[in-house]
Amino acid sequence: MGGRLARVFRTFNVESRARREISREKPRPAPRHPTSRLDELPDHPGIKEEIYRKDDKLLTLLKDVYVQSRDSPVRVKDGGGEHLPRKQEEKRLTKLGHLGDADIKKVSKGKISIVEALTLLNNHKLNPQIWTAEKIAVEYSLELKDVNSLLEFFIPFTVQEFPKETKKAIKST
Repeated sequence: MGGRLARVFRTFNVESRARREISREKPRPAPRHPTSRLDELPDHPGIKEEIYRKDDKLLTLLKDVYVQSRDSPVRVKDGGGEHLPRKQEEKRLTKLGHLGDADIKKVSKGKISIVEALTLLNNHKLNPQIWTAEKIAVEYSLELKDVNSLLEFFIPFTVQEFPKETKKAIKST
């Protein structure tokens, strides 16, 4: 319904509005700077003559210039694009997990691996007095605010097994 109403207002009196816009006086463009007029260039023979004239003094100077390259030819590597220079990140060895060769060996300072994150969360959950945020920050080279956020917002899962109810227990109730 709204589309039909909008179309009615959009098409209302279209012809008269179009005639009014066409008959309106058009604004004059701003005058151009005299140097930007390229059409006047051919009218001045002095300019054309100056463009096509050869300067013997400049030609002799140009002939005296000799460039000799002493660099060895550069080999272009196939397949890979150029790598931009990066700031060298400090790396630290990780606390190895149980996956052996699949574990990540080095991690940038200020970051932790998944195995380390789960380990530190579990340690803090089991012994919060020993594994404080400050100790975790020092142990894993992290910032204290990041460790506090990690401990506040991430909680490791706990597995709870409920005892199976026996048939006797069900019948007695």
